[in-house]
Amino acid sequence: MNTIQHWVNGEFYQGTPDGTIPVENPATGEIEGELLKASAADLDHTVQVAVEAQKEWAKFSLAKRTAILFKMRELVLANQDELAKAIVAEHGKDYSDALGEIQRGRETLDFACGINAALKGEYSYDVSSGVDVHSLRQPVGVVAGIAPFNFPVMVPMWMHPIALATGNAFILKPASPTPTASLIVARLYKEAGLPDGVFNVLSGDRHSVTRILEHPGIDAISFVGSTPVAHIIQDTGTKHGKRVQALGGANNHAIVLPDADLEFAAKHISAAAFGAAGERCMALPVVVAVGGIGDKLAGLVKENGEKIKVGPGLNEGVQMGPVISAAAKKRIVGLVDDAEKQGANVVLDGRDLVIEGNENGHFIGPTIVTNVPTDSDLYKDEVFGPVLTIVEADTYEEAINLVNSSEFGNGAAIFTNDGGMARKFKMEVEAGMVGINVPIPTPVAYYSFGGWKESLLGDHHIHGPEGVNFYTRAKAITTRWPSESGAYEATMSFAREE
Repeated sequence: MNTIQHWVNGEFYQGTPDGTIPVENPATGEIEGELLKASAADLDHTVQVAVEAQKEWAKFSLAKRTAILFKMRELVLANQDELAKAIVAEHGKDYSDALGEIQRGRETLDFACGINAALKGEYSYDVSSGVDVHSLRQPVGVVAGIAPFNFPVMVPMWMHPIALATGNAFILKPASPTPTASLIVARLYKEAGLPDGVFNVLSGDRHSVTRILEHPGIDAISFVGSTPVAHIIQDTGTKHGKRVQALGGANNHAIVLPDADLEFAAKHISAAAFGAAGERCMALPVVVAVGGIGDKLAGLVKENGEKIKVGPGLNEGVQMGPVISAAAKKRIVGLVDDAEKQGANVVLDGRDLVIEGNENGHFIGPTIVTNVPTDSDLYKDEVFGPVLTIVEADTYEEAINLVNSSEFGNGAAIFTNDGGMARKFKMEVEAGMVGINVPIPTPVAYYSFGGWKESLLGDHHIHGPEGVNFYTRAKAITTRWPSESGAYEATMSFAREE
């Protein structure tokens, strides 16, 4: 049995664990490793290491920091096969999708390599006689990142490159089902020349998360995960005086208008709904078909869904792997079962899919459900599986009301060839990320990622300019040099010039 340790102060660290967590291969259902659970003493030690390392790291010039990040970028490229195979083994997604995840994560490294421009301050000369004002941004200190299982490389990379580039130390708490990729990243940072203790990986369970949220040595928390947990992160972290960015769940909708190219829309909807087995917060689980096109659209999406090859992620030609666990599969299948009992029509059914040779894997085939009641859990909840719900609306106005009635507001899209309707939609839809004929509108790394409503708690989106602001504190400096400006009388009131 492979024992998966932590990474602290530039090396593997065992500490004094509170036990272990089994790590499973979801394609086989077999336990292939045991993950050490960090104890309170392990966290104390890691924070102490990070605090001391950060003091020195913050003194590094921007030129030295970015040189390390440039080297890290090249190492990620050179080792992407190792990273991708670790993702496939623990998450289950297919190899090509794993490589795509690494590429999108590397975009944030690219942005961080140019952090010099993002940290430029402002300067105002002679705001009053002989008085100048300038601004700068400084690191917040020690930052912790709490990551989800579905993107073991990309989502943490939305956090740590910018945190490190701006002078912070970072403690990553990876998701328990998918810890290995983070340890590879830690090793690569060391090879890139990052000082020991600046980047650390500490694994554990919900008790470990609570300790991170309450630890006085941690200054800020980045979180991506479900909305119920995001509320806990936000409430507990802020209660303990921490800066918090907490990104929650989603139930993204796409409106398809009658004038859209339906074959084009069907191909992209199929990829968006079933890619990564639907386990992404920017997946497309709900389509609103407008003006009587629902049956035709469902048929076209079904044609595409039936072509998707499902199986273990390293097998030739596989396009979709398993879901993460037996419990996840049971929940997803249960949502479809319940909707069917309420009158929904399952037009493509992947619930009973069995992969020969991998009978114990957690596989669900692409599934399409129509005539879904809008009060059903399948419609309202975040499914996080390869299930597409198609509902119908007579008009655009009815459709946009459906989209905006969701408690989530992460992403939303429209398929249309009418520029006026697209413009209307992008202004009216209540979502933080919007696609026009783009079903998964995840912005590139030099923009910021984040939704509205229950999809984002607090004010801080992740990566891009808002990421820089989150990981730094602004400071304004007002200066006067008497030898340059002459003598001035002091005053007990606000200084003013007539």
